[in-house]
Amino acid sequence: MDKKNVSPKAILNWPEDERPREKLLKNGEYTLSNSELLAILLRTGVQGYSAIDLAREILQKFKTFRNLSHTDLSQWKEFKGLGQAKIAQIKAAIEIGRRFREDELKEEKVKIKSANDVVNILMPRMRDLKKEVFKVVLLDSQNSIIDIIEIAEGTVNQAVPIIREIFQKALQYFTSSIICVHNHPSGSLIPSTEDKDFTKDLVQAGRVLQIKVLDHIIIGDNSYYSFGDGGLI
Repeated sequence: MDKKNVSPKAILNWPEDERPREKLLKNGEYTLSNSELLAILLRTGVQGYSAIDLAREILQKFKTFRNLSHTDLSQWKEFKGLGQAKIAQIKAAIEIGRRFREDELKEEKVKIKSANDVVNILMPRMRDLKKEVFKVVLLDSQNSIIDIIEIAEGTVNQAVPIIREIFQKALQYFTSSIICVHNHPSGSLIPSTEDKDFTKDLVQAGRVLQIKVLDHIIIGDNSYYSFGDGGLI
């Protein structure tokens, strides 16, 4: 790049040991501030702003990385020159971070002792989703996680295809028991009639196939409802 055409504020003009990318490679990513990490994702700034300046403005508006993840494009309009590609990079990076922890716990064969153990794993990803998503935690005879699967299509309002897919996967993995989890995008934790009927049908199907349904959990905004804890399973 021709430095003559680079804005005086551009990170390229900074001392090398102050540039976020170089600092990360030299000292490790944990040494960087939130603004510096975000600046690396942005790569370049916009007219009149370096990537760091822009990152600070974004974090000043949205406050946290979590808030960045569930925005829509209209909320980014004030950042002139910030294109959809950069916004997509930011959202993708945050989602990778969420999935990393979930994958890490699966590899560790984490033992599930309560509904709260499951919620601690899935809450960071599921609390901000704008549509209803259904996940199933597959457990072995020691209640250790075999896998966490996402049901491709459907909600509890389409109980039969969901139940069929759940137990197909459970049998495929030689699962001893399962815990089902879905989110309420509204944030409400009150089980609907469909939630209750689905849970009843799920437990009955599990009895027939000798796969125990330990719980059905509804995730809201930083809170949850457990059918097991509520004595409904």
